[in-house]
Amino acid sequence: MDIKRSGSQPSGKGPDEYFTGTVRIDPLMSPPEPARVAGASVTFEPGARTAWHTHPLGQTLIVTFGLGRVQREGGPIEEIRPGDVIYFEPGEKHWHGAAPTTAMTHIAIQEKLNGSPVDWMEKVTDDQYGA
Repeated sequence: MDIKRSGSQPSGKGPDEYFTGTVRIDPLMSPPEPARVAGASVTFEPGARTAWHTHPLGQTLIVTFGLGRVQREGGPIEEIRPGDVIYFEPGEKHWHGAAPTTAMTHIAIQEKLNGSPVDWMEKVTDDQYGA
């Protein structure tokens, strides 16, 4: 058994190469192999968002605070709110982040394939974001 006490893991800044705007990542879980799951609470300040990306085994988001946006490639921008649960299929190109004037926090859960839970791509432009 391993208990991660609240506040025992340091927060991190979302790397500029993968995020636009101010993003804070609070790790939740990353158990050792053979487990593959990883999870974090991610807070996006207004207008902040991920770059386009995919997950080799899919991703689940659980919105816990605020107002956000998600989009899969070729689809419309969707508004997301607390209590919403979003699932992206394995390999589905997408992005997610806060609304233009409201912050958003979600829990992100994904599995690692060959040690990696994500494949990052190009940044989402302001036009794509719909600012």
